[in-house]
Parts: sequence; structure tokens; C-alpha cells
Amino acid sequence: MSDHIYQLFEQQQKERGIDLENVKSRIKQLNVETPSWGYGDSGTRFKVFEQEGVPRNPFEKIEDAAQVQKYTGSSPGVAIHIPWDKVDDYQKLKQHAHDHGVQLGAVNPNLFQDDDYKFGSVTNADPAIRRKATDHLLECVEIARTVKSKDLSLWFADGTNYPGQADIRKRKHWMEECLREMYDAMDEDMRMLIEYKFFEPAFYHTDLADWGMSYNMAQKLGPKAEVLVDTGHHPQGTNIEHIVAYLLDEQRLGGFHFNSRKYADDDLIAAAHNPYELFLIFYQIVQAQKDKSPGIRKNAENIAYMLDQCHNLEPKIPAMIRSITNVQTLYAKALLINLEEVHAAQERNDILGAEHAVRKAFEYDVTPLLHAVREESGLPIDPMKAYLDSGYGAKIMSRGKGGASW
Repeated sequence: MSDHIYQLFEQQQKERGIDLENVKSRIKQLNVETPSWGYGDSGTRFKVFEQEGVPRNPFEKIEDAAQVQKYTGSSPGVAIHIPWDKVDDYQKLKQHAHDHGVQLGAVNPNLFQDDDYKFGSVTNADPAIRRKATDHLLECVEIARTVKSKDLSLWFADGTNYPGQADIRKRKHWMEECLREMYDAMDEDMRMLIEYKFFEPAFYHTDLADWGMSYNMAQKLGPKAEVLVDTGHHPQGTNIEHIVAYLLDEQRLGGFHFNSRKYADDDLIAAAHNPYELFLIFYQIVQAQKDKSPGIRKNAENIAYMLDQCHNLEPKIPAMIRSITNVQTLYAKALLINLEEVHAAQERNDILGAEHAVRKAFEYDVTPLLHAVREESGLPIDPMKAYLDSGYGAKIMSRGKGGASW
């Protein structure tokens, strides 16, 4: 990186009143978990396209995830999915992660693939199936305890396709009963992250269809329960940053699953289609990190950032690296917003002035800033090139096809 280019950037931001050393420190602290399942074979609604070199077991998934951390420095955690990542010895899996420079992150129960869950899991009319689902949730609490994970990430496919198919209010109470048992089994420093999705696979009603339902469930359960926002789980036109601001103010924003959305839930590289949306989400978070309320600041500082992507056509590791670098870029841009300038314009109802104060931060080229951060952290300034030049991608081709899938 040219020192001259960075010095010009530094001077420019200093004139705007931006503390660039603080900005760099914030970028270095950014952690975004990658999903173990994103390294295995997955498919569209029509077919699983097998790729050569995908991991054959959870240990190889961790090895691939470690490559993303090695070159980006922002993804030390690997979220696991049970039973996709079920092993006989979780201590061994935890140690394997440690040996490769990463750690096991959020534990994700699977409550949608067993035949028993055809008509629902925690909302099934059959009490025996609800018991089975609850026992799996409790199993995941134990796994989290074993691997020292603090986050349990929950998504439910539960819902119905036709009016009259099931009693919606009964299902609501059954879900609360199951989650209450899980909540009570969790350690005090654990978090239950409750995800939502407005449809799929249910077409008439989904038991947790939007952020309000997840928020209400979290409120009922207690402070260890928070809302997880998946950026793909919304109808077109949804103002996700509004949801983020609301949940921050309620101190219930638990985490994110980043991906990119073109209709409802796309497993695409984060910010591939609408980078401005992710920038505006980070704007709300950066603003909350400086709020006068200690509770809001604490919530904004303790958000779990995660990717939720299964790349079906793109090579897995490069797609993850691109997602992480996109997130880094948009977070860096959000940190360059002069909040005092924005607030001053808001106070005088200067609509265009306030919008301009936000937008001009988005339009800065933060490449010199990210290069400086990476150099100071001992990382390659171009993570993608460094990975492609490493030879790791060619090395794993010896795994062949037919690796782990879901």
C-alpha cells in the first residue's frame, strides 16, 4: 500500500473530525462467524451440485474455516449445526479448532429434517414429537456447554400450508413451553438467539414469521433470549435497519445472519446485491455504540455477527472470504459517518443535509484504510489473492467429490 495514499486519506478524515485510530481499532475487533455447513455440499431447490474438495467431516470443515480466518483476521468463530456436525467427542472437535487458530461458535439445533418434523417440531400436535424436539434443544445446550459456546441459534421451519390445518394459538403456547425448558437449562452467560422467517417452507402461516414474534418470545422467556436478524428473511422492501434500530433500543438485538437477498432467502455472498442496506444496518449499530444509555451501548457492543450462506455454484472458501471482506468494507464505511454532523442536521430538520452526511461516508473508498488495518495486524492486504496463491484450494482437491452435505 502507498503510504502517500493512506496519508491523504488520513488527512481527509482528520479534517472531518474522524478519529481514525479509533476506527482502525474497531475494524480490528470485528468478528464474523462463518458457518460450518457453508463449506459442505448444498443445493438449490432442484439439485445438489457436488463440488470437488469439499470437507468430508466436521474436522475438515473447521480446517477450511480456518483458512478464512487466516487471511481475513475477522472470522475466528465457526458456527456448528447439530446433527450435521455431530461427533463422538466434542472436546476433540474443540481442540481441533483451537489447533487451527479458530474456535467453535454458535450451536445451531436442526429441527426440520427428521421425518417426525413433517408437521412441525416444537409446535407439533403430537406431544411425543414435541418432547423429541425439546430433548434435541437440551442436547445442544450440553454441546454448547462442552465446547464453551455462549450462543444457541434457533430457527424453526414450523408452520402450516392451509387454513384450519392446525390451531395457531395452541402452537404458539407449545413453542413457548419447549423454549422455556431450554431457556431454564442454559447457563446464565448463554444466549438464546431466536430467528424468524416470514415464509418457507410454510405458505399459510409460519410460527415465527417476523421480528415482532421473535421479540415477543424473547421478552416472555427472559434476558438470556434475544432476536437474531437474518438479512435474507424478509419480504422485498423491508426496512431492515429500522428493525435493527428498534431492537437496539429495546436492548434485544442478539445477532445477525448475513447473506444477500433477491427474493426471500438467498444463500449469496453478503452485500452482493445491496451493499447500501448492510451499510445502513451498521450505521444504526455504530450510532448505538455511542448512545447515552449504558444498556443500549452494551447491546450494540455484544452482537453476534454470523454468515449464513451455502454456496452452491461458487467455490466455498473464496465465497466466504469475499463475504467477510465485504462486511469489513461496509463496517469501515459506517465508522466514517460523522454522527455529530448527522445529529446537527436532524436538529434543524435539514433532510438533505442529514442524508448527505450519511451517504458521503458510504461513498469513501476505504481500501487504504483496510490495507493499513491488515498491515498493522500482520495480514495480507489482499486476502483473496493471498488465499488463491496459497495452494490450499488445489491441495483439498484430493478429497474428491461426495463430501459432507446437508
